Amino acid sequence: MMLTPPDGSKIKVGSEVGHPKIMIPQPDAGKARYFIGPFLLFWLCGWFVGWISASSELLFGDGGIDAFLLFWLCGWTAGGVMAMLVLYKSFRPARPEVIILTKPEMLYDSGIPPFRYSMNGNFRAEFWENLFQKRMKTAFPPEQLRTLKLREFPAGNRLTIDQGSSRIDLAAGAGETEREWLYGILKAHYGLNDPGSPERKPRLLDRK
Repeated sequence: MMLTPPDGSKIKVGSEVGHPKIMIPQPDAGKARYFIGPFLLFWLCGWFVGWISASSELLFGDGGIDAFLLFWLCGWTAGGVMAMLVLYKSFRPARPEVIILTKPEMLYDSGIPPFRYSMNGNFRAEFWENLFQKRMKTAFPPEQLRTLKLREFPAGNRLTIDQGSSRIDLAAGAGETEREWLYGILKAHYGLNDPGSPERKPRLLDRK
C-alpha cells in the first residue's frame, strides 16, 4: 500500500517498529499570541508586586488578619496562576498528531495542539476547552475502527471515530483533501467499508 500524501501536503509518513506511521502537523497557532503574550508578561509583573504587598500586609501588619484582604489575595492568586497557565500554553511547542497503522488495532496520539485565541461567538467555551485540553494516547480496536466516518458539513468535512460515548476528530489540523486521503488509507489498511454502502452481492438473473 502506497502512503504518498496529496501534492502540497505537510503530512509526513515514516515507520515505527516496522509499522506505517502518519504524522499530521497541528494547525497554525495564529499571531494573536504574540500580542497577548507580552501583555500577560507585563500584567504578571504588576500582579507579583500586588501579591507581595498584600501578603506582607497579612503577615506583618499590626491590625491582625483582614478578612477582606485575605479574600482578595485568594482571588488575586488564582488570577495570577491562570495567567501563567495561559502564557505557558501560548508558547508551548506543538507536537504533531500521530497515527500508527498496526493490526488489528490502530495506535493514536493526538499530539499537542497550539493554544488558539478564538474570536467567534463560542469564545468562552473554546477558551476553556483549549486551556484544559489533554493529550490523548490510545489504541482503537477493530470494533471502534468500524465507526470511522468522513462526515460532510457546509463548512467542510470531518474525519471522526467513536470511542465509547466520545466522538474524536482525526486530522483536525489537515485540509479536506488530506482527510479524504487519510480516510482512504485507513479503510484500505483495516478493510473497512463505507457506512451505508455495504458490499453488493451479485444477483442471479431471473430466468425467463
